[in-house]
Amino acid sequence: MAPEIFDKRAKDGSSFHCSDSFLCKWLHGTLLWSERKATRAAQKLPDDWEHLCRHAFLCIAYGMKEEDIPAELFVNSDQTQVVYAQGSKLTWTKTGSRQVTVVGEDEKRAFTVVVSISNSGELLPFQAIYQGQTAKTCPSPSAKDYDAAKEAGFRFESSKTKTYWSTHETMHTLVDEIIAPYFSKQKAKLGLPKTQKSIWQIDVWSVHRSKEFRGWMGAHHPNIILDFVPGGTTGVWQACDVGMQRIFKHSLKRSYHEDVVRVILKQIEDGTDVIEIDKRLAVLRDQSVSWLWTAHQTLNRPEIVKKVNYLHHIRSTSPNYPLSGFRNVPHRKFQLII
Repeated sequence: MAPEIFDKRAKDGSSFHCSDSFLCKWLHGTLLWSERKATRAAQKLPDDWEHLCRHAFLCIAYGMKEEDIPAELFVNSDQTQVVYAQGSKLTWTKTGSRQVTVVGEDEKRAFTVVVSISNSGELLPFQAIYQGQTAKTCPSPSAKDYDAAKEAGFRFESSKTKTYWSTHETMHTLVDEIIAPYFSKQKAKLGLPKTQKSIWQIDVWSVHRSKEFRGWMGAHHPNIILDFVPGGTTGVWQACDVGMQRIFKHSLKRSYHEDVVRVILKQIEDGTDVIEIDKRLAVLRDQSVSWLWTAHQTLNRPEIVKKVNYLHHIRSTSPNYPLSGFRNVPHRKFQLII
């Protein structure tokens, strides 16, 4: 029910109205609050990150030149955590506060999504990994947009562990069902032989660089060259991390908030006295299918993906750095042009 102040009428017939100016004056003037972001430690780059990125560039350039690898056969993949109940990083608290906490920031329930993009501007199907031992811990086939997502090649998998992180098994599925089929499709489209080499760029996570996984790749996919992003440089060198994950997560957050608003409005229309948001894991897990499908439909546009590929860069310590693969732009910043 609304507070009594909203029901009272003034002599001129008007009622109380919470205008933006009133709220600002009340929050800033009375409570002495201001809008703040939750505090967290910043990620640090290695001291020699420029050297590491230059070396990584030369490795890619050499591989593409020697093996005649076109942009369609260069793919970057990145794993990201997606929290089910996505709150805001902003809150209102005392002006000048040094430590800021936000309700919902401690939400631990999440799943992993592997995002992959090609250098030619294509967004590959997502792989989503959910915590649990069986298929019952994955979204239900009756979930909204489930059929469309599966038809597009999405993979919904259980981790078969106590976490939702990728494992050797889920990485094998990622390559067998998403990465390798994409490369095969592009080779056929370009009229290239099946033995044509391709490059798959991933970070140096322990599972990726393990002898077991590298050995499996060599035995089952010998035509895929593994390229590892230098440790600690994903924020400047890995295309998915630099550009795609930010807009990807923004899309997911909007979809989650739209679901919350829809549920609340429905309860208000039904005259419900107590507004409740169902945060059961099974409900949120099924809703995640629609979030992912919407994000994929929104982001799978060449102009977006190509722009993301040009966002990662290294800085030159010399205005005449002798690499033809870099384009000189203001402030002596160089972008990788593949």
